[in-house]
Amino acid sequence: MKITDVLRAEHAVFHNLFDHIESTVPTLKTLAEVKALAAVVDKVHAPHSKTEDDLFMEPLEPYFDQMGQQKTFHDEHEHIEAVLAAVQTARTLKDAKKTLLNAIAASRKHFDKEERVVFPLAERILKAKTLSELGEQWLNRRDVGTR
Repeated sequence: MKITDVLRAEHAVFHNLFDHIESTVPTLKTLAEVKALAAVVDKVHAPHSKTEDDLFMEPLEPYFDQMGQQKTFHDEHEHIEAVLAAVQTARTLKDAKKTLLNAIAASRKHFDKEERVVFPLAERILKAKTLSELGEQWLNRRDVGTR
């Protein structure tokens, strides 16, 4: 399976999670509930970002550099992680809700950019064999994590 197919599939799962969070957050009554949701997002987002950074973005970096976007995707991952971490330090329910929803909005914006720009770019520039090999590397990483 191509790495772009893998990442699109992960994005689909994230979009469902984001839909749930956006509909649930307004009804939450405690700070702990909001922090727990943010922890779930962080727990699944961190390995996704690492996969993108390590396996996917690296072979595309020369092209991002030409576009003046080399740091953008790494910076966006770090920003999302920082906003999710900020939920954990929020002192009020209102601030935690706002911060978590900001993290979700930033994630959606970032995913949209990847889906519209990065994945098609990768499929144009990288060979099908390379995309499949990167997909295999992703699978091997997941296998190691389940043992």
